[in-house]
Amino acid sequence: MRRNFIYSLLLAGVAMSITTSCSEDDLSSESVIAVDVVERTPFDDWLDVNYVQPFNIVVKYRYEYNESDENYYTVPAQYDQAVEMAHIVKYSCIDAYIETAGMEFTCNYFPKLFYLEGEFHYRNNGTFELGTAEGGRKITLMGVNYIDMFKDNVDDLNTYYLKTIHHEFSHILHQTYEYPSSFQLITPGYLSDKWSNPEFQADHLQRGFITDYSQHSHREDFAEMLSTYLTNTQEKWDEWMDEADGTLEEPAEGRGLIEQKLDIVRNYMQETWNIDIDALRESILRREHHIVDGKVDLSDLSVN
Repeated sequence: MRRNFIYSLLLAGVAMSITTSCSEDDLSSESVIAVDVVERTPFDDWLDVNYVQPFNIVVKYRYEYNESDENYYTVPAQYDQAVEMAHIVKYSCIDAYIETAGMEFTCNYFPKLFYLEGEFHYRNNGTFELGTAEGGRKITLMGVNYIDMFKDNVDDLNTYYLKTIHHEFSHILHQTYEYPSSFQLITPGYLSDKWSNPEFQADHLQRGFITDYSQHSHREDFAEMLSTYLTNTQEKWDEWMDEADGTLEEPAEGRGLIEQKLDIVRNYMQETWNIDIDALRESILRREHHIVDGKVDLSDLSVN
């Protein structure tokens, strides 16, 4: 009984202390929750004029945890490199689609969110991601901090950045309107994650796959077919087709298989989207050479 009485007195004392404290102190009108204040930059103003207002496209270049993939080591994009990347994407990709497919198509279907990361996503099997697309809305573009190493060479620009954008945009298009199911029957032996194994690397052309990654699945094959065609000259494509024929001693059927796929891709783009992929390729490559030749100011943030 005595123990309970003492315990009750202690509780009463605590309650009295709380009541006294609350009555003597006024509540602050200032929130204890701190909200980050983001200072606008000239780049934000440029993005508004060149991305948001005409296309309703948002480019996020500041690091955001919720936009990043927690399964990888990720770092922010550097400011100057993000500026250059935004110029490159606008001039060589968005403007190329406007030129060949029209403003309405580009406004309606080009992804509405670009998230720029500084580093590539490295996997345990020795490969790495260059970019990803999500739900027909968002493209994450990686390795932005290396743009100065690659912006002076068309092949490098395509390998590390621009082909990735066209690849991911291909996914957005076929997720909107599916390509014919006959495409996946041409070379049905897809490998999933085994595509990167050394034994499947050397002869992918002879077996009917335009790149080694095309062997992953029919959806990746479709995206690789279109993006590879758009970012390479006809001369380079013809070289690959000659290689896909094999040799006199060991002839292969690769050319015929790849050409069947290209016919489906070409017809799909023309009939579904009214896009001539040869005209689109010409526009993309011309613009890429303008960038490499220094004809495009990648640092200009004027909005007038």
